[in-house]
Amino acid sequence: MPSTNTPATITAPNTPGGVELAAAAAVTPSTRERQGSFGGSTRVKVLKPFNTANIKILLLENVNETAVSAMRAQGYQVETHAKALAEDVLIEKIKDVHCIGIRSKTKLTKKVLDAAEKLGVIGCFCIGTNQVDLEVAAQKGIAVFNSPFSNSRSVAELVIAEIVLLSRQLGDRNNEMHQGIWSKVSANCYEIRGKTLGIVGYGHIGSQLSVLAESMGMRVIFYDVVALMPLGTSKQVTTLDELLEASDFVTLHVPETEETKNMIGEHELNCMKQGSFLINASRGTIVQIPALAKALRSGHLGGAAVDVFPKEPAANGKFFESELIGCPNTLLTPHIGGSTEEAQSMIGVEVSQALIKFINNGTSIGAVNFPEVDLRAIRDEENSIRLCYTHMNVPGVLLRITNILAEHNVDKQFSDSKGKIAYLMADISDVTPEQIQDIYRLVSETPTNIVTRVLY
Repeated sequence: MPSTNTPATITAPNTPGGVELAAAAAVTPSTRERQGSFGGSTRVKVLKPFNTANIKILLLENVNETAVSAMRAQGYQVETHAKALAEDVLIEKIKDVHCIGIRSKTKLTKKVLDAAEKLGVIGCFCIGTNQVDLEVAAQKGIAVFNSPFSNSRSVAELVIAEIVLLSRQLGDRNNEMHQGIWSKVSANCYEIRGKTLGIVGYGHIGSQLSVLAESMGMRVIFYDVVALMPLGTSKQVTTLDELLEASDFVTLHVPETEETKNMIGEHELNCMKQGSFLINASRGTIVQIPALAKALRSGHLGGAAVDVFPKEPAANGKFFESELIGCPNTLLTPHIGGSTEEAQSMIGVEVSQALIKFINNGTSIGAVNFPEVDLRAIRDEENSIRLCYTHMNVPGVLLRITNILAEHNVDKQFSDSKGKIAYLMADISDVTPEQIQDIYRLVSETPTNIVTRVLY
């Protein structure tokens, strides 16, 4: 890029709540070698917004150091906090940041997002994204990324541990020993070998759990709303009731949707075998807690392990209340399924890389609320740019963009839509600084514009 003070702002001046991920500055782009598909090497441009030192990142809730280090290595300004912020403090802080990283306790509501004048991207350093108003974020051109896979092993291992603990009533025996009570019993204590594990939701966690359970001699069946290839000797059943009736242990691994809310209630619990066990390490709204407490206290269920709850305290301390407290052979844990050092480290890597790619390259692959678009690396040419255009998904937009770019050399472009939002990326070469300003102005002034970015 020639030495020039070309502005590279994100949104059009006429867009309310505009984002400004890139500041005006002159930089010399760095390059790296990349092997071509057919041998030899191609010099590719490493894209970045102008002057990464102007990019402000806010990381809350003790996001792992792997993410903090990765962000700082890019030259961004990174502010970290060990806990979630009160809403009024968050509203003040979010006004000036381009990217925010959160875990499960921070709530990014419409009220909070309306205060975000420059926000372009959100990173959820966890699996769930229900703490973010995804629709409002999309309408503002804010992409949201999460980490759906990094803690799968940690959750699967916890469930295996809970299966053993429940089958031997170790939770109750441990509590008794701490009270000075010696109660050596074998009644209703079992090996897990030969028992049937029913997995509801055969995704990344459910499938890993399937392999671990089979290695310990368990028979595995699973229920999922889509037909999936079983791993090992596991078998898919056609209905939830069929799984509940056949399983000695039932474990839940489904997302929170309208279809899964309250999916395990009195009817489903009554379908389970007398003396069987229920494990929930998915979402707190999946199981109706009063019905579960009734099934445990009546002795219909032999025990339960619950890691997630409909209402969870916002901070550590003596705040937890539940009808499950005091139920026999019931393991209660404070949403720690993915809380291992290994999982948090991997989550930090996965989410931070997604955020960096979006800020620097415009790549939206993996976004949960946003069209997923990517382009191969841009050629290392001095007068080349990448246009990133988020717009309303209405007819006629591509025609307008084609007319704007008609006189320029468009090397490649890709567009996709999701609901009411669409996203276009285009690499353009042989453009002068004056032409870059014209492209930015004309695109950002289109009536369908939400966010326009130019990367160099």
